[in-house]
Amino acid sequence: MKHKIKNSIVLVSIALLLTHILNRFLSATAVVKNLLKSHIGDHFSWRFGNIFYSKTGSGSPLLLIHDLDPSSSSYEWNELIRQLSKDHTVYAIDLLGCGRSEKPNMTYTNYMYVQLISDFIQQVIGTKPDIVVTGLSASFIIMACYNNPDLFNKIIIINPESIARLNRIPTKKSKMAKFILEIPVIGTSVYHTLTSRKKLEYVFTEEYLFNPFRFQVKYLDSYYEAAHLHQSNGKYLLSSKKGLFLNFNIVKALHEINNSMFILYGDHLTNAKSNAESYAKINPSIEIASVKNTKYLPQIESPNQVLDYIHLFLS
Repeated sequence: MKHKIKNSIVLVSIALLLTHILNRFLSATAVVKNLLKSHIGDHFSWRFGNIFYSKTGSGSPLLLIHDLDPSSSSYEWNELIRQLSKDHTVYAIDLLGCGRSEKPNMTYTNYMYVQLISDFIQQVIGTKPDIVVTGLSASFIIMACYNNPDLFNKIIIINPESIARLNRIPTKKSKMAKFILEIPVIGTSVYHTLTSRKKLEYVFTEEYLFNPFRFQVKYLDSYYEAAHLHQSNGKYLLSSKKGLFLNFNIVKALHEINNSMFILYGDHLTNAKSNAESYAKINPSIEIASVKNTKYLPQIESPNQVLDYIHLFLS
C-alpha cells in the first residue's frame, strides 16, 4: 500500500513538472514576435505595479482605454492613434494585468481600476482629458467620473458591458472558477487553454469582427502576446473576471453624471443597441450611434467610422 502511494506521488510530481515545463514553453513562444515592445513608451509607477503607456501628438489631452481582458492592450487603438495625434495629445494605457503593464497576483476589482485611472490622470496627464473606452472598462470610468467629475471632460464609450451583467455578484460557482485559475501549474494550464491562439482566432472571427475578411493576423498576434507576457500572469485578472469580482452596480453613478457622454455600438453585435439604449434610459443626456457593419471592436474593424464619430463628438 505504501509502495502504491509512493508511486502515485512520484507520477503526480512528474506530471506537474512536465505541465510546468509546457506552461513555460507556451508562455515563451507566445511572445517571440515581440509586437508589444515595452521600451517604446513610458511607465507610471503605481502602488500595485508599473503601468505602461504611450504619449503621442499635441493638443488637448485624450486618454484611450482598452477593454478589460488579459489579452487586450493599447494595441487595440493602433489604427486610430496616428490620426488622433494630429489634434490631441493622445495617451494610450495598458491597464494593470494587461499588455505590457505588470500583472500581480491579486484580486482585481472595479474600485482598483477607478483608483488607477484617477491617479493616472492626476499624476501623469495633469489636466482633465477626453476619454475613449471600450467594453467592461467603461464601468470604472463611469465610477471614477462619478467620484471626481472634475478629472474628466467628454466620455466616448464603445460597446459598454450590459447593466444586467454588471449587476451580477460573485457566486460559489464563480468563486470556484477563480480558485481553479489561481492554482499553480494547473491553473496556468487552464489559462493557456482559454487564451490559446486557436481560441483567440475564434473570438476574433465569431465575436469581435462582423466581417472575417477584415481579420488581420497582426491583431491576433498582439492579443495572443498580451495574454502571455509576464509568464502568463494575466491569469490573475482573468480569474477575477471569471469570479465576477470586477462587476459593480453603476446605475446611480450613471444617472447622476453630468459630463457629456456618447455611446458607439457595433450594429451587428447581439444586444449592443439595447445595451446602449439602457444606458441612455438611465441618463437621457447620453447620445448613441451605431458603427455600420461592425461587432465588438469597430475601432479595429472600421477605424475611419470611429474616427469620424470621435472628431464629431469632441469638436
